[in-house]
Formats: sequence, structure tokens, C-alpha cells
Amino acid sequence: MANTDRQVPPAWNAVGRHGVFPEANHDEIARFNFLTNLNMHLASRILPGVRKAYDSRTEGKAAPTNRREVGELLKRESLYQLWSSLRRNTMEMRQQNSRAMVFRQLPELVEKARELNQDSNALLLDRSVEIPRYVSAVDTHCMPGSYHTEYVDDDIAAGANYDSGIFVTTAGMLGRYSDGGGQALVEWLKEEAKSGYKPKRILDIGCTVGHNIVPLAQAFPESEILAIDVSAPVLRYAHARARSLGVDNITFRQENAEAIAAEDGSFDLIITCMFLHETSSRALPRILAETHRLLADGGKVVHIEQPQFTPEMPPYEQFMRDWDTRNNNEPFWGTLHDLDLFEAMEQAGFARENITTHGLFAVVDETLFPSAAKAAADSEDYGRKPAWHTYIASK
Repeated sequence: MANTDRQVPPAWNAVGRHGVFPEANHDEIARFNFLTNLNMHLASRILPGVRKAYDSRTEGKAAPTNRREVGELLKRESLYQLWSSLRRNTMEMRQQNSRAMVFRQLPELVEKARELNQDSNALLLDRSVEIPRYVSAVDTHCMPGSYHTEYVDDDIAAGANYDSGIFVTTAGMLGRYSDGGGQALVEWLKEEAKSGYKPKRILDIGCTVGHNIVPLAQAFPESEILAIDVSAPVLRYAHARARSLGVDNITFRQENAEAIAAEDGSFDLIITCMFLHETSSRALPRILAETHRLLADGGKVVHIEQPQFTPEMPPYEQFMRDWDTRNNNEPFWGTLHDLDLFEAMEQAGFARENITTHGLFAVVDETLFPSAAKAAADSEDYGRKPAWHTYIASK
């Protein structure tokens, strides 16, 4: 059981298994557990010291007015250097451990996925879909080959790698199936249903392995759901994963979110979960415009992201939250969070008065997993904690 007071994560063995989840051996589990606990230690023990060192350097002096000035101070601070280098290395080691585990058993995983995917009309791949440069040019968060690279026929390696390793980075706070974001959306929709909002047609953009859309499909089995992504390996894995979990009301389709093949007003609910920051300045307006075009009257668009870098956010917090831009192969991270998303959504066609935002915490089984909502304030890890802002536009 997780100790939420001390923020001790559960062992990696608590991860939920399904039909295409990789099997880990003793040494692989030991590495996952070491890295998970190291991440928790960095967030809860080292990071507060970085803040104290920063305060010491600025005491009695003019405070930095922007995150560049914060960076100039902290780049000379040894404790920040230690925290930053270890944080980068935990990500690198997570990816290499997951990758080695997946490749050790890839033929067997591919065969399991084939059996679950065969003869299905709910997995629609299209080799003519061009992988956008914002995906192909970057090993996103240090994941070799990102989401799209294929090594064998019917490959699912990228999906299996991502699914098995994300527990390490979030220290288990996304729950058994790393679906705490989707479970939080389910709870939000249940509240919305009290006022009559019950979406029947749902679109998930940038679904990867389906972590967040499967809970919606399970909670609302009568709904018709389309989940899209440009990357075939994660879609094959997502479909097989959903099928093995007993979900059959999601169609997974390979498609670019900048031009989605669906009629105007096709969906009552459109969601993106930590997706927008992995696009680009050119792609974002097109994607937001598609959400406005595809949303039915009375529908809602929900974007889940980390909080924006507003003038009210202190420069220190902005600098720490921008760490992923500089160190974690997330080149659009800072640019997106500098944007006024309200304005961007308004330019896409939504009325300003119909756009809102509120906080959202991952919903998990708290008998086993730490709750982000109950985590101590000094456990803030600037982008890792599964506590988000939702940007909601109605039409």
C-alpha cells in the first residue's frame, strides 16, 4: 500500500496487466523500482533544497523578473545541476529499461497483438499518412524512435515501451493502468450529466496507447468513440490493449489531427490529453480549428495540459516547469505554455465567454497508489505530478 504521507510509491508489480503488456523479469522490475523511487526522492527531498538555494542566492537582491534570469542564477548552483542531471538520467534509463524489456520479447508481443487485432474493423491504419516533422524529428521525452518508428512487420514496440515505463516517471500516481487522467474525465462527465450533458459521439485526438480513452469507453459503453493518432505502432498496441480489456466501442484510426476525415459537427465531445505540447506552432491553430469544425452544437472540447505560464506564475516556477523544453526533448513545451490558450481557442472559432478552465487531478485506487490531490506541497515536480489544467470550450 502506498504511504501518501511519505509519498512512497507502490512497487512496479502493481501495474495492471493486459493481453499485450510486456512481461518483466526480476532485474527489469528492480530497475523500474529503483528509478521510480529515485524520481520520488528527487521531487520530495532534492527539489526543496534547490528552492532554498535559489532563495539564498536572491536574498537581499533584486529578484529575477523572467525565467531566463532564473536560469542564469541556477545554472551555477550545484544542487540544481545534480537534480537536473539525475532527472534527465532517470528518463533515459526508464526508456532503455523498457526498450530492452520489449525487444527481448518483441516477436511474442507482436503475435499477441496480431491475434487481438485480426479481422477487426475497429483498427484502421493508413500508410499514406505522413508523419509530421514535430513527431519524426524528435525522440519525444527521450523515447528512441518516438511513437512512430517501426522495426518489424505489425510492430507494437513503441506502444509497449511507452505503456510499461510511464509508471516510473509519474511514480505510480496515474494508477494501475496509467489511466488516472481518463478516470478523472469520467468523474467530470458524471457531474456534467447532472445538467444534461451526455455525449454519445466522442473523439480522442493523439490517443497513443489509449490510456485516457479506454476509461470513457468502459464507463459509457453506449458511446461511439473514435481515437486517432499518426503513429501505427501505438495504434496497433492501443487496439489490442483495449480488446484485451474487454472494450469494443472504440475505433482506432491513423490520421493527422490537422485534417480529420469527418463531417462538420460529428462529435459531442472532443478530448486531447497532454497532446497539444507535442505538436508545433504551425500545427496547433489547424488542430484547434478542426476541433471547432467537428464539434456539434451543444458539445464540448476538453484539452488537458499543464498550467500556462501566465504573468501571475512566478519566474522560478516558470523556469522549473520549462525544464522539459531544455532537457527532455519536448521542444514545443515552453512555446505552448507561453501561449494564451483562451485566445488561441477563440481564434479557432469558439466564443470567449464559452471557454473555461479548472484543475483536474488523476483519479486512482488510493489503497494502492499515491493520490496527486493529496500529495504534499513540496512534492511538486513541475510537470510530472498528474495534476493538470483543463481548458474547456463549449459550442
